[in-house]
This record gives sequence, C-alpha cells and structure tokens, in this order.
Amino acid sequence: MYSEYKSMAYCLPQNPLLQSRPVQYTDAMNTTVGCSSAAIPYPSLYGAQFVNLTAVPVINYTVPSTQESLSYPNNITGLNFCNVSISYTHPGQNDLINVRIWLPSNDWNGRFMGVGGGGYSTGPTSDSPLANGLSLGYSVATTDGGHELVSPTAATWALNSPGNVNTYLLQDFASVALKDMAVIGKAATESFYQKAPAYSYWNGCSTGGRQGLMMAQRYPDEYDGILAGAPAINWASFIVAEYWPQLIMNLMKSYPSACELNAITAAAVAACDALDGVADGIISRPDLCYFEPGSLTGQSFDCEGVLSTFSNAGTTLAQAAWTGARSTNNSFLWYGLSYGANLTTGLAVTTCTNGTCTGRPFSISSDWISLFVQKNASFDPTTLTRSTYNDVFHASKQQFTSIIDTADPDLSSFRDAGGKVITWHGLSDNVIFPEGTADYFKRVKAMDPDVESYYRHFRAPGVEHCRSGLGPYPKTAFESLVQWVEKGIAPEVLAGESLPLNGSVIQRNLCMYPQDLFYTGGDPNVASSFRCLSSKAGTTAPGSA
Repeated sequence: MYSEYKSMAYCLPQNPLLQSRPVQYTDAMNTTVGCSSAAIPYPSLYGAQFVNLTAVPVINYTVPSTQESLSYPNNITGLNFCNVSISYTHPGQNDLINVRIWLPSNDWNGRFMGVGGGGYSTGPTSDSPLANGLSLGYSVATTDGGHELVSPTAATWALNSPGNVNTYLLQDFASVALKDMAVIGKAATESFYQKAPAYSYWNGCSTGGRQGLMMAQRYPDEYDGILAGAPAINWASFIVAEYWPQLIMNLMKSYPSACELNAITAAAVAACDALDGVADGIISRPDLCYFEPGSLTGQSFDCEGVLSTFSNAGTTLAQAAWTGARSTNNSFLWYGLSYGANLTTGLAVTTCTNGTCTGRPFSISSDWISLFVQKNASFDPTTLTRSTYNDVFHASKQQFTSIIDTADPDLSSFRDAGGKVITWHGLSDNVIFPEGTADYFKRVKAMDPDVESYYRHFRAPGVEHCRSGLGPYPKTAFESLVQWVEKGIAPEVLAGESLPLNGSVIQRNLCMYPQDLFYTGGDPNVASSFRCLSSKAGTTAPGSA
C-alpha cells in the first residue's frame, strides 16, 4: 500500500531554480542572534490558541537523501537557519496543529514560500522541499494540518467514531490549516527579520497543487504567486473516479497482468505517438488519439520472453481506464487517464502470484471511499457494484464538495489582489486526470475571458505524476512565476527538460493551454524544433479504429 501512496505523497513542490534576489538581509542575521522563543513572539491568529513555540539555531545542515530529494538539487549542504516550530489548537475542535518555519540566517531574499504536501499529508514528508527553498534565500513554512505526515493512510484521523467523520481535521487538511500557516509563517518571518516579506509564494504539486488553488479561491490575499502542479482539485469527484479501474476488474472477476497492460499502452503509444509530427515515444496530442484497444483482443504479444495473447479483460480494462468513470446508464461521471499513462503504477495495479492476479487499489482512493464516504474503516470497496459505486460517487460530491473540492472558478478576488497563478499537468499522469485541470481552467475562462492576465495553464506531454516519465518536466516554472509576479513578464511557454535517458536529455517548451506542441523539423531533443500552435482536433490516429 505504501508504494502506491508515495506516488501522491511524494508529489513535491517545484524546484525554484535561478531565483533573482532583489534584497538580501545579512546584518545581525546569524544563527544565534534573534533565534529564540523570547525574540519570536506568538503571532496573532483569530480563533487559535497557541500551545508552544520553539526557536532553535541549526548550523551546517545537510539534507538527507530521500525519495523526495530526487526533485531537488543534490548536495544541499551547509545550511544555517533558525528552525521555528509553533503548535496551536482551535479551541473546542480537539485539534493540535504544528507549523514549521525555516528562516535563513544569512542572505534572506525578502520572500516567503509556503510549501505543500501530497496525498493525505498536509505538508512534505521530508525536509527536502524546505531545504531547497531555504538554500535559495526564502523563508519557508509548512504545516502538518493536525495529523501525522508520514502515514500511508487516513485511518488514524479520518473518523471520530464509526459513522462520524472528524470534520474539523478534514477542514484543517482541506483549507483552514493552510491559511493559518500563511499567517503564522509570515508573522514569524517578520519577527525574525524585523521586516515583512516583500512577496509571498506558494509551491506545491498534487495535494500541494490543490492547496495552492484553495488559497487562490478562499484566501486570495495571502500569496502573490501560486505554482500548482498536477493539482488534486475536483477532489470529491476525481478521488472516487480513481477507483473505477479496480471496480471494472472486480466486476469482471479478472485481473490482467502488468505485462499485458503495459503492452496495450505501448500499442496505443505506437498508434498515436507521431500525431505531433515526430515519433519519440511520447503522446503529445491525446485529443487526436482514438485508439481502440479492443482491436488487439486475440493478438499475440511478448511478455518477458513468453508469447501471450491479449485478453478481452485486458483490453476492456484499458478502455475503461481511458474512458473514465461512468454511471449505471453509462453517462459521464469523470475523466479517464490519457493513453500514455502507465496503468500499472497508478490506478489499474494488480498483484500476481503463481499466475493468479488480484487488484491492488490506490490507497488514497479506497481510503476515501471507506473512511469518508462510507464512514466505516471496515468497509471493503471490492464489494461495490455499478449501482453502489454510482451512489458512492454522488455521496462524495454531496457531502464534501463544499469542504475540499477546490474547484470554484471564481478567482476574481485573487485577480483583484494582483495575484498570479500557474498550473501545469503531465499528460501521462497516472493518478490524477489531466483533463480535470483543463476543465477547471476552461470554467475559470468562461467566467473571465481575460483569465490569462493572471492565470495560465500548461500541459506536459509524457510527464507522469508531478515529475517522472519520458517527457520534459517544467523545472523552472517557479522562476517563471516569480518573473511574472515581480516583473510583469507573463510566461508564454514553460521551459521543460526530461530526466536523462540513455545519455540523452529532451528539452522542449510546454505550451500554454489550449495550444499544443508540433514538430517543425530538426533535432527532436531540442526545444527550437517544436512550435506551440492552436489545436486542430479530428484526425484519426494511424492504425487505430
């Protein structure tokens, strides 16, 4: 279970490279001067009661290597900072929330950064995101939202008792603790430096992306700029839709192997890869891909040296995962995964022993169904039928949309406050559906046709959840956000760079939605070989039905 959880829990804030530093505060800012509970008072936070505050100097800190640290520069060493921890409660709500603020001892750049979490973790599960921001001169803060950060399940806090959701902790996780952290973090920063931050930024992906958009929607004055990657918005819908592939397998009583599903995905990629003008193993135009997996049924494929045959169950499952959740009358419930998404590392995972396979649901989705919708830690989602799944889907929306959905398209207050937001989503995301983010952007634009003056959305072909995959990842997106906020330079594209593969690195620009990337000639690993052009939907993929 924990391995599935990591694909969202390690959805990390963006690596803010190449930061300009307009102001550096070095006078009297060393590791010991001012770093004490006596020098940093409790902030003012309406509705909160503070329990404890500690401020401890940290000298020559080196970031331990973790799964999270893969998203950040290696060898972050020699950090000197004031480590402030503040605990508080909301009287009457039986919560205890912990906020951490790291304050650089030297060379503070005059800015504050809020760092997001992943999965059911309100904040990051390691120090890497904080250390990265700190190394670039930011004062950085995060919150645990009132529950532990490293547990792979929400079972430890979701229910007060059988049948009763811990609504206060859910509200803390969804929104309240995020606003509190911004207030507390900026207040501690001002106390330490005797100067308020000139700019405040949010940096997060997945749950962290949802948190950023929650700040824009409900607390528009807290952040000047928000970077929200692969945002887990439309929570009440998508979180149940994630279980759809597992439901289909349970109803078929058949659990295709990872080998078969990977072969089906490879066939889809082969059919749709060249729609952008170049065959490179990346589907850049999923909107033009009409691949029909049923055409493979009965054909042979190689499974680790063993000749196998595509099954009806395998092709049916792939089609269901790509189509998305549907009601009992086959009407739309939510979007599906893109054709290039890895089905075997996200939502259609199976476990096979001696040739017998069973489903292994994505724990964040199954937890939501059992703990929050059914309010029963013992509920077994494998017992769901099409009818009861339909009921669960609608119950989730009815009960939790107002708390955590984070899909309000009215960003007028954020716009009027002068804020800027960038969202981006990998088109090969294997757990959060990229069309849900595109749909949100379209709904914001429907309310405000001038949306691009403060909100821009970008799509990353070949990128999986938050970073991995074959495609170029927008690792300098945070710098683009800073330039937009502070210099008025709105990004037309986001520069992307892939992880090294066979000694090669792909560099491409990510297009501003709704534009798409087209190959114009030259080295396909070089960004200048592509252009962003308006989409022209309607072309059938070669070799597809």
